[in-house]
Amino acid sequence: MDEFSPRARRRSALLTWQHIASLPPSLPVVYCGGFNTHKESTTGRFLLGRSSEHGVVGDMRDTWPNAQVRKNASLIHTFHDFKGDKQGSLEFFKLILRALCLCWDRQTQDLHVDWTLFRGRSLIPVQCEVVNDNINGRYPSSHYPIFAEFMLPRSVRLVEPPLTAEENPLALAITAMAGDSLALRSRIFFMKFSLLSLLLAYQSRSFYLPGVAPQDFVTGVELKLKVNKLTSTKTQLPYSYYSLPYCPPDRIVNSAENLGEVHRGDHIENSPYVFQMREPQQCQILCCITLDAKTTKQFKEKIDDDYRVNMFDQENTVVYQHGFQVGLKGQYAGSKDQKHFIYNHLTFTVKFHKDSQLNLARIVGFEVKPFSIKHDYDGQWKNENTRLTTCDPHARRAVTSSEFPQVIEDKKDVIFTYDVTFEESEVKWASRWDTYLLMADDQIHWFSIVNSLIIVFFSLGDGGYDHDISKYNQLETQEEAQEETRWKLVHGDAFQPPTNSDLLCVYAGTWVQFFGMILVTMIFAALGFLSPSNRGGLMTTMLLLWVFMGLFSGYASTRLYKMFKGTEWKKITLKTAFMFPATIFAIFFVLNALIWGEKSSGAVPFGTMFALVFLWFGISVPLVFAGSYIGFKKPAIKDPVKTNKIPRQIPGQAWYMNPIFSILIGGILSFGAVFIELFFILTSIWLHQFYYIFGFLFIFFVILIVTCAEITIMLCYFQLCSEDYLWWWRPYLTSGSSAIYLFVYAAFYFFTKLDITKPMSGILYFGYMLIASYAFFVLTGTIGFYACFWFTRLIYSSVKID
Repeated sequence: MDEFSPRARRRSALLTWQHIASLPPSLPVVYCGGFNTHKESTTGRFLLGRSSEHGVVGDMRDTWPNAQVRKNASLIHTFHDFKGDKQGSLEFFKLILRALCLCWDRQTQDLHVDWTLFRGRSLIPVQCEVVNDNINGRYPSSHYPIFAEFMLPRSVRLVEPPLTAEENPLALAITAMAGDSLALRSRIFFMKFSLLSLLLAYQSRSFYLPGVAPQDFVTGVELKLKVNKLTSTKTQLPYSYYSLPYCPPDRIVNSAENLGEVHRGDHIENSPYVFQMREPQQCQILCCITLDAKTTKQFKEKIDDDYRVNMFDQENTVVYQHGFQVGLKGQYAGSKDQKHFIYNHLTFTVKFHKDSQLNLARIVGFEVKPFSIKHDYDGQWKNENTRLTTCDPHARRAVTSSEFPQVIEDKKDVIFTYDVTFEESEVKWASRWDTYLLMADDQIHWFSIVNSLIIVFFSLGDGGYDHDISKYNQLETQEEAQEETRWKLVHGDAFQPPTNSDLLCVYAGTWVQFFGMILVTMIFAALGFLSPSNRGGLMTTMLLLWVFMGLFSGYASTRLYKMFKGTEWKKITLKTAFMFPATIFAIFFVLNALIWGEKSSGAVPFGTMFALVFLWFGISVPLVFAGSYIGFKKPAIKDPVKTNKIPRQIPGQAWYMNPIFSILIGGILSFGAVFIELFFILTSIWLHQFYYIFGFLFIFFVILIVTCAEITIMLCYFQLCSEDYLWWWRPYLTSGSSAIYLFVYAAFYFFTKLDITKPMSGILYFGYMLIASYAFFVLTGTIGFYACFWFTRLIYSSVKID
């Protein structure tokens, strides 16, 4: 593949692919070497199936984006010309730049020229790493080697005999090396040991307090599997499991769901998957269905939209990369017709931790591997008693990936079956969620924190307010004071009531309610009280905290309103109780109606909607009134200086003090402190990934508060020094304008990261991001307002006013 001529490269790729295509489809293939060519080149695109050459299309896959990338994910090049960096000595800012490139998935391809490609549905890439260690300061070649590990199920047929059960009873690990280094082979054991230490360090960060009590099982006790919604990252519209004609139980029972689960679109129901603890079962028949035109269309649409099935037992989520697909699309050998195949056989693996003294076990994990099998049988169909020829427990014939897949066509019979195996695990019950919460990219989070701290220190460097105040107090003449501190000239007008003061009071009070909800939730989550096993617990907690924080909302808005000499406290209370929630509820109601129109299980039912209205009107509004009543009874907040009855004229301002310019500049600085973490949050929400790094999130939340406060204080100080005393709304809009950048970034994320094609799904995305941006505006805007409110009161109460 490393020929000089592009034509020779393409010819080599074709010959290679012809050899690979001649192998049995069930045979896993790993193809590696010093390609010395870009993945986006003609050769790479051909092997990866993105372009045709000589009338054929390759179907290889790249290991790098399909596996867990190891510790040096930011190292994206494989060619260094004997000038590569030594591991651990990369320049600081170069690491930050590479981390940013990784976040935006814009990995430069100019030096990433070696690849490890693979083919086969049963071949699972586990790890991938570009190894940039050197030996005694020297490199054995001009290319970094790529180290990759793959996992194969025991049932896969190999050209050579698989490892024995004593060597590895569960899987076969294939080590693929790409590059020219031979010295790396002796270092594999060391790398595996380092990886284990790294994983243990990561697991220590995935701390949480269990939300449910452990349950012990004896051998033979019945285990019932539950099914949840069908989800897709392409449509963002969940559907009930039984919206497809899967095998139902004798009686479908809906499980009770909390407010958080309902808002997540969960639809938990029982299933016919029932088995006994520690009693393996093979080729158990569920049912046989006959497809018609309607059901065929339903299955094909769900496969085209990449829908995944979600199941769980008790609190353990059944996983195969976060659910398994309904089916897949492919072609028969020698045919160009695209076919749809359904996954009709599931192989469950129940992992349990056994008590060393008692004959009891605790379930610590569930895994599932789907297969598409065209089942055959002899004689007549006898329901569950039919003896299949494709998998027969009596003949000890298990399901393998080499069987013919089950195609989805009208009037075709589909037989659903499953296997169950039990595997003893060393994982303890308290650590059962570590598989899901394992964080492999904390390096990027730390880089983001450093990036945010740089912005914070930059803002601190432009300060010097205490020095300015103390210097002013030491000045002897008024002329010197005017030359050094012009902000003192507007002390008589700095506390003039702003325009639309009622609206400012409403938003200030709403912020207290919003901020209190986020702060308490963040603390609970960071301390581990919100267990991932408690589905919907996070959203339920936020809803209830929002309701009960209404007491502080009414108090804060009325206190500020009374400072502005307001007297109609009931009017401001009603605005505080309804303005922000009513806006959110109106947008949410429209989006929910659209989801109803799509017949999706993600639509909030009428009963839950009524419960939300009851919480709003029955609890939140009375608490807002109670807080307002208490706040209005308190003495009014007094200004630190006397206010002139006639405002003075504001002189002309410099161009950089233009309100629009300063507001937009302040907003982008505030947004820049958190935008990297925002990538992971959006990925968690819209790509259905686990996000359980609330420790990092709490750090970013604190950084956001500090950044918004510092930026607005700095700009407010410059504004007062320009003798512009109309500062009340400026800091609110300055830090609040970061919501504009949030929405713009969300739009960029939509067009570059998501594969949403349906207009309805796009409307839902932008509708929910509009809600998030509005909430972010209130959060950051009021942080800036309160910071400047405290700052102006401090500076004018700290100087001598004659």
